Amino acid sequence: MGKVSTGFSMSLDGFVAGPNDEVDRLFAWMYKGDTDFTMISGEHDLSLKVSEESAEMFQDAMNANGALVTGRRLFDVAGAWGGKHPLNIPVVVVTHHPPQEGVNKEGSPFTFVTDGVESAIKKAKEIAGDKNVVVASPNVLQQVIRLGLLDEIHIDLVPVLLGEGISMFDHLGTAPIELKITKVVQAPGVTHLTYSVVK
Repeated sequence: MGKVSTGFSMSLDGFVAGPNDEVDRLFAWMYKGDTDFTMISGEHDLSLKVSEESAEMFQDAMNANGALVTGRRLFDVAGAWGGKHPLNIPVVVVTHHPPQEGVNKEGSPFTFVTDGVESAIKKAKEIAGDKNVVVASPNVLQQVIRLGLLDEIHIDLVPVLLGEGISMFDHLGTAPIELKITKVVQAPGVTHLTYSVVK
């Protein structure tokens, strides 16, 4: 059985996007390296230029992940990733209002779950098999953490202070959540940090 994990680029002051969902500064490191790395998003290739260290991290993640769980807001903001997520894995979307056209259509990489985050994680685990389930979008991640379902956190820490924006770790309650650092990889323009959640 794989892990339930999350991964994102984050500013030093804890934001994963600006106040208007802008991520250009947080994703800039993905285009400033000397190693080509291509991902497929929808019908288009997403060509990155990362460091050798970052390319290795990307490849490890792509090999380990089997399904992604996201909220409807991120699904809409991303334009459904043009029909295919860059990780090239099935996506489970948590929503109260699934789109009318193509809902859970055979062959679609998207499955819409309307009965909550816990059910979405269960469905994603079924899809992922022995691989990891990745959790995206702040609201869904916060619920997963509160439910005690998260096993691992990966942060691509970007050396910038945004001052305001969207925080991944709001609304977690008052009880401390202990983490154990398991990997640190320094790369140009970013530090890759991996933590396991102590249970």
